[in-house]
Amino acid sequence: MAHKIAILGASGYTGAEMVRLVSTHPNMEIVALTADRKAGQSMAQVFPHLRHLDLPLLVKIGEVDFSGVDLVVCALPHATSQSVISALPRDMKVVDLSADFRLRDAAAYEKWYGQPHSAMDLQAEAVYGLPEFYRDQIREARIVACTGCNAATGQFALRPLIGAGVIDLDDIIIDLKAAVSGAGRSLKENLLHAELSEGYHAYGVGGVHRHLGEFDQEFSLIAGRPVSVQFTPHLIPANRGILATIYVSGDAQTVHDTLAQAYADEPFLQVLPFGEHPSTRHVRGSNFVHIGVVGDRRPGRTIVIAALDNLTKGSSGMAMQNANLMLGEEETTGLMLAPVFP
Repeated sequence: MAHKIAILGASGYTGAEMVRLVSTHPNMEIVALTADRKAGQSMAQVFPHLRHLDLPLLVKIGEVDFSGVDLVVCALPHATSQSVISALPRDMKVVDLSADFRLRDAAAYEKWYGQPHSAMDLQAEAVYGLPEFYRDQIREARIVACTGCNAATGQFALRPLIGAGVIDLDDIIIDLKAAVSGAGRSLKENLLHAELSEGYHAYGVGGVHRHLGEFDQEFSLIAGRPVSVQFTPHLIPANRGILATIYVSGDAQTVHDTLAQAYADEPFLQVLPFGEHPSTRHVRGSNFVHIGVVGDRRPGRTIVIAALDNLTKGSSGMAMQNANLMLGEEETTGLMLAPVFP
């Protein structure tokens, strides 16, 4: 019997991506879809690319009968999931795509998101949703907090290196380019075609980007002492994709060997041959991550480059991995689709 899935916030980009993925899963069935402003409409009206699917109408969250639901995916804005999840049945399995349960420390949450955490009792239940590193905890979890897409990209490149002690922890620079869909579907002046196309710009400069909270939390936990990376994201005029170019101090061959060994059995993490580097176009629409390692001309300096699709592996594909683990399914089910090229 198929697992019954409810997707809250289905009118956004990550919600639509979740619908796309769940619709091809052999053991999952979408039984409820919610939206706020678009409640009462069909998914075909909101996302015509999904018109071939037989889907329930979009409704308000309060209209959903959760009694027959096996797992809820929350694709809601930051600071919304805390109240929504608090109102769900206390035994309901939840995969949350917002930032509301990513940071374990209440003070850290308030620092990075500008308001107090309102559901610390639920935070105690939440598991950080990076499946390659937390899958055992995720299998047993009731609430899983998917990572930020930028945070995921940097962590895939750096976690094994920090854990193995093969790089200088005080000399890490993450220069990241992110596609515009990472900013969501809401209308914003700076995301208009005339203002975004034919150029790109840095944002969150100087250590103010919220995903630094995740880097600080996770890297410091691995290292057993505080780790602060330099991180500058840039918005590029593309619909999908993240490419992170990361500069570290460490032997390039050792860095490559460490990553290749760490990910040898991971189905979605592909470490390229030494000296090759990835492109966002090679992971588009897929759950794969490509990681390349190149030695700098200066001895002891290494460049690690990671690419993933922010809407798939960076959010909804990760959510599907987590849901598979929580429901006892094979982790890769519904996710082995090849990238779309060109």
